[in-house]
Amino acid sequence: MEKISEKLLLEKGSPKTNKLEQIKTLNLSKLGLKHQDLPVKLLSRLQSLESWDLSGNRLQEFPKSLELPALRCLDLSDNQMEDVMSLESLSGLEELNMEDNLYITVSDNYKLMVVLPKLRMYNGKDVTTSANHLRFVYSDNLMTRIITVWEKSFSLPDPPTAQKMSTLEVSFVNAARQQVKYGPNSVSDFTKWRVEILAKEYLRSLTKPKEDERSKKTTRTEKSCEALTPVKRKQPEPDTKYGVRLTPLKKPRTDVPESPRKSPGLLLRPRTPTQPDGGRVSLRRATQPSLTPTGTDGKSETPSRASKEERAQTKQKDGAKTARLQKDVSTVPTTTQPVRLKPLHVLQCHSKRDSAEDFSTQLWACAFQPPTTSSGSDGGSQLVATCGGDSLCVIDCEAGMVMKKYKVPGEEFFTLAWSTVLMSRGQKASAQPCSILAAGGKRGLVKLLHPRNNVAYGEFRASRKALSTLRFNHRQGNFLFVGSYDNKIGMWDIGGLDSKYNFRVGQLLTLDTDSTPLHICLPPTSPGTDLLMGSEEGLLCYNTQLGTINSTKSRSKVMEVTFPIYKKEDNDYRTIDGLSFLTDDIVASKNHMHGCIYLWSWGRTKAQRPDKKSRAVCAVVLAELQWANTEIPYLALGTCPGRGYIACGDHKGRVWTYHVNNLQKSNFQNGKPVQPTEVLEWPAPVRSGLGQVDGPSINSVATDPDLRYLVALSDKNMVIVWKGEDDS
Repeated sequence: MEKISEKLLLEKGSPKTNKLEQIKTLNLSKLGLKHQDLPVKLLSRLQSLESWDLSGNRLQEFPKSLELPALRCLDLSDNQMEDVMSLESLSGLEELNMEDNLYITVSDNYKLMVVLPKLRMYNGKDVTTSANHLRFVYSDNLMTRIITVWEKSFSLPDPPTAQKMSTLEVSFVNAARQQVKYGPNSVSDFTKWRVEILAKEYLRSLTKPKEDERSKKTTRTEKSCEALTPVKRKQPEPDTKYGVRLTPLKKPRTDVPESPRKSPGLLLRPRTPTQPDGGRVSLRRATQPSLTPTGTDGKSETPSRASKEERAQTKQKDGAKTARLQKDVSTVPTTTQPVRLKPLHVLQCHSKRDSAEDFSTQLWACAFQPPTTSSGSDGGSQLVATCGGDSLCVIDCEAGMVMKKYKVPGEEFFTLAWSTVLMSRGQKASAQPCSILAAGGKRGLVKLLHPRNNVAYGEFRASRKALSTLRFNHRQGNFLFVGSYDNKIGMWDIGGLDSKYNFRVGQLLTLDTDSTPLHICLPPTSPGTDLLMGSEEGLLCYNTQLGTINSTKSRSKVMEVTFPIYKKEDNDYRTIDGLSFLTDDIVASKNHMHGCIYLWSWGRTKAQRPDKKSRAVCAVVLAELQWANTEIPYLALGTCPGRGYIACGDHKGRVWTYHVNNLQKSNFQNGKPVQPTEVLEWPAPVRSGLGQVDGPSINSVATDPDLRYLVALSDKNMVIVWKGEDDS
């Protein structure tokens, strides 16, 4: 007779019910059970089971194929457990008791903390800190050593046949297990086990087939609930007619390299009709200034939807508007001179497998490291972080060197953000500011890194869907806003760090949106109370203040900001794919279908009373900046408040720049679109002896606070750096 029957489960379970599917707590302790006494088919019906007591039995292993998605607590104390890997299927387990199992070793304890990603209580103790260290810091250090073994003694066979790859895997894994030494001898079994897993993962990452380009044909606006990964703009096929072959970098690393390095280079030349160079030249400083405004075709691009009627209405309001505009523009720095920007470097540092032939990886976000001191003397503004494909890079703009690189095989990074948090140093030592980097993408995980110390110290799941945008609160650096493709924005507290990189994370708020958040902006003067979000459906505003009467953790929009052109256009053109504050009050935003960038007043817009039904208010537009005519979305703009600059790329590899200090003059009042101060032409880098690279779409632009450098990311795997000099 079977020891475990449906009748016994109903008797031993609670709450009392006649259905196994409704049982939440089950006590099967001290029944003398062995592994073969646990019927998987019957126990699999316990889909609501949260707590299970199996203590005092004779179990040597757990049924490997038994999946209990709701199980959070499991007591296996006083058994004869030997195989802890049999618990791997219990991915949601948070509390586990394995006391009085004589055959469980220290290495087994470590394995459990890795294979159970949510485990926080083990044998009655909080192991969150130790588990995070093993999952991230320890594993990253092992991976660094594994890659060293690969680069020293191994390479991929040509061609990579199945038989050759199988032989290579055995040889490489054995070598890694023997040569990688890390951690105390008491956990050597765990280290070898982890090294074997990581070595196989690394080898797979080198041989992963190229992504099927056809999967990118659908647009980013699709909202299928089954889609795990957002679909970005369709990437044109790379230009291979020249048979491009540049010298590749070292093999990919999962952690940062020990020393700076160059990216696979492209020769940077001014755009002139010269013959291609015959030899390969590494990146160097450009000796010619960038070409100036209006583009190569000589045609002035104006907003296609700016009607005569709209301009006439603007002129009628000029008299009443002039004084207000002067007041708004007065907040822009008035002493700075225009900046002359010259192309400095073109880097190809996000390539798949570090191949110089990769002109298809799309780069999506970049941001300069903020200074960690009030004086900004730490030199942080010379370092820019970029993301695209499966990697993050930290680049020294002056040298054109990739200082740090972080790869996650299988990931695709879409967004990143810098912040400064406090790192404690001991009992009596005061905490010190620490510059960290957060990044996320298609896996829905936020990765946390400390680039200065080459440490990827943690991660947490922010969504089951991909992440679209990240933004830290600049006044409270541990508050992180995460936008995701499940149409939500989460507000998270990531806390600080201690000297061992222990941290805690918790969610504070959820903002419900109508569509995928594309950009998040926090007003400079009220980052703790207001949030602006640009999305496919428009520009929405939320209240994010904590500890108020509105204490609910799930909130809806407070209002929607509309623009006058909406009255003349279909609702299909409400996408806000560029959004940033220029001053404490002036906001720059754009819609790719309108051919212009709007400057508008946040304070006067917010002061209006929203429509009771739609919660809409009309933006108080101060000026329209002429931009490119294009229907390509997601070309994000950037602002440099300290120098009064706005920059935005286009679909031809150009960057349109606007010095708002100069716009105080007649352009702000005459109702006409304001011309750009300068259009930086595509620097037309040359592939060694094979011709120029055509201008791609510029997906993102960023500047350091002093506009010493401007960085642009393309959708053809190129990072372009311009250097700024004051125009005397």
